[in-house]
Amino acid sequence: MSTTPDDPRPAPGSEAPAGKSPPEAIKAVPVRHPGRWVAAAVLLLFSAMFVNMLVTNPAFDWPFLFEQMFSSPVLIGVRTTVILAAVSLAIGIAIGIVVAVMRLSDNPVLVTVGWIYTWFFRAVPRIVLCVLFGNVAILYQTIELGVPFDNYWLPLLGFEDGARFYSVPMETLLSPFVAAVIALSLSQGAYMAEIVRAGLLSVDKGQTEAAQALGMNQGLVLRRITLPQALRVIIPPTGNEATAIMKDTSLVSAIPLTTELFFQLQQIGARTFNLFPMLVAACLWYLAITSLMMIGQYYLEQAFNRSNRGASVRGAGQRA
Repeated sequence: MSTTPDDPRPAPGSEAPAGKSPPEAIKAVPVRHPGRWVAAAVLLLFSAMFVNMLVTNPAFDWPFLFEQMFSSPVLIGVRTTVILAAVSLAIGIAIGIVVAVMRLSDNPVLVTVGWIYTWFFRAVPRIVLCVLFGNVAILYQTIELGVPFDNYWLPLLGFEDGARFYSVPMETLLSPFVAAVIALSLSQGAYMAEIVRAGLLSVDKGQTEAAQALGMNQGLVLRRITLPQALRVIIPPTGNEATAIMKDTSLVSAIPLTTELFFQLQQIGARTFNLFPMLVAACLWYLAITSLMMIGQYYLEQAFNRSNRGASVRGAGQRA
């Protein structure tokens, strides 16, 4: 083995020249980052100031806050909020699946209707939808069931009375809770339609073609092949949408839904002339609920990833 002229190491078997000591080991000095320590000190200072404000500022009125935060009307509001979010999310997911399938259909009418629905309900703010459906009784005082357009063509046949056999006042049918569910569900359905459509498009078309070659119809292919594989793309953003709709339940106070959490806290603040602690209580309640939802989302994603890995291992073993 030869050495190059630039290589300071002696050739194997050779000894260091007489009278010269071997080179000293290099002492590595770690790079210092004073900026990081300065930034950490500033953050700690601001954190201490924030905690001091929470403890010493009388505007928080912590005894009053905790006393009212767990009162009976507020706990009813928590229950109503959770139920409202769960029902709206479930209906929104169902609508989203249907609209996503419509958007991917070969029928131009279904594609157009699905696109218009998604365009409208993604464009209109949810608080506007809540106010709109809360006042829809202005548009229709009663809901009637019967033959369509009977008031136009029945008089031509000599019938004076309409062909309507059931009617119900809109105020009876459309309670504030129902109006809130409709507004949030229709808005959520538009967002879920795009999420589901992205998940369906992520599945390789060869999967669908192979299933159809085996004689499966489109509905069976969707249930057995496409949707299960699309869930790996659908579940994470759906968890985010669940958190979003939980927070957006506070918007239904504009209907108004008087049993909702944020409405109850606002009313307590207005009645006691101590509004700020109730706003802080609203923050704490929404933080607690959404934190539990995030924990559930984490374990759901972990369980789904484990099932996917298990299916992949089984598939690889079968191919081998």
